[in-house]
Amino acid sequence: MALKKFRPLTPALRFKIAADNSDITTNKPEKSLLEPVRNSGGRDNTGKMTMRYIGGGHKKLYRVIDFKRDKDGIEGTVTTIEYDPNRTARIALITYKDGEKRYIIAPQGLKVGNKVMSGPKATPEVGNCMLLSDIPLGTIISNIELRPGQGGALARSAGSYAQLTAREGKYAVLRMPSGEVRMILITCKATIGATSNPDHSLERSGKAGRKRWLGRRPRTRAVAMNPVDHPMGGGEGRASGGHPRSRKGLPAKGYKTRYTKKSSNKHIIERRKK
Repeated sequence: MALKKFRPLTPALRFKIAADNSDITTNKPEKSLLEPVRNSGGRDNTGKMTMRYIGGGHKKLYRVIDFKRDKDGIEGTVTTIEYDPNRTARIALITYKDGEKRYIIAPQGLKVGNKVMSGPKATPEVGNCMLLSDIPLGTIISNIELRPGQGGALARSAGSYAQLTAREGKYAVLRMPSGEVRMILITCKATIGATSNPDHSLERSGKAGRKRWLGRRPRTRAVAMNPVDHPMGGGEGRASGGHPRSRKGLPAKGYKTRYTKKSSNKHIIERRKK
């Protein structure tokens, strides 16, 4: 997949960088795998705004994704590669031999017509889902489970992946996208290959309106607020704002917010790179 730059015929096109979408094969999703999704607008169940700068956006439907990949031993064929408005990666429609259709997160290199399989009979090829105990060391993987049977939870966004580096007893050692090295049970599943759409981080919207289409409202800088609204607000003239911190007063740079007694700390071998 490549990126498109545009001639500056309008101010918005001057800085716009978009994906060419050459990997997408259809714009009509599978109707049986669609569900309604209601936007919250950043409000909780009482109607109060709990998350700012959220609201509006284009109406969309949710695509039901098979994160568990629990259809073991049955071969499926990639029917389409599609855009999903709910995530940054592409999704692939899989048609299994028994007629069932499911969406999966499409890994890089997966093409229409390719065969995929999950379970102990699967081979370490792009798109197949296997237990960490069966995947060869050094393999690039994505859509990784944290607990057996939970469904993929790690390395699901566009272009992300982890690498299986070792196995120690009942644990597999993975180098995560953040650089963190951690242990996960070898009975957890993962998909072979990195997630699709790796150029997503290089895209540029070019104008504020495209952010509004995605449901993101204008964000007010903290230093432009009043002292009652933010710790970095107020001051005479154009004040710098002082030490960077959140709306609740927590320092933003270098201050550790992770709970020191969190049970999963014992599974982290090396912390993520700063």
